[in-house]
Amino acid sequence: MPSPADARQFPKSARVRTRADYTCAFDGARRLHTPLLQLAVKRDATADSGARLGIAVSRKVDGNAVGRNRIKRVWRETFRQQRADLPAGSYVAVAKPAAAQADNPALRAALLELLARAARLPSPAAVGTMPPDTSSPSSSTTDVATDASISG
Repeated sequence: MPSPADARQFPKSARVRTRADYTCAFDGARRLHTPLLQLAVKRDATADSGARLGIAVSRKVDGNAVGRNRIKRVWRETFRQQRADLPAGSYVAVAKPAAAQADNPALRAALLELLARAARLPSPAAVGTMPPDTSSPSSSTTDVATDASISG
């Protein structure tokens, strides 16, 4: 039985880590924006690991590594606290240059706003474009063939 401390951790399975993961997360993702960040959301109904987070903060956003790490730390902690309430899928936060001047509460509020909007997005469409046809039972065609062979 997991302890309450385990529920608060941020395991590797909850992170978007490799280039292939990022590429997959961006392909076909919905993008949401605020002045501080862009959030790419790709729902995955089959994900066993739940919601996963990836963060990208480039040197163009803040030339100082301390500033880039502060942005990532605030967003990682915010996501960790909200993860259980989010639909399964990949969430990739990309910082915009304005994020470097924002204080921690503003960074947190921007991510929370986009996560709330992402949770309201419609679920991905089911596989296929047409619903199954239930109007004509398949047994009626076999009955016709059977009746024709009996009368002949």
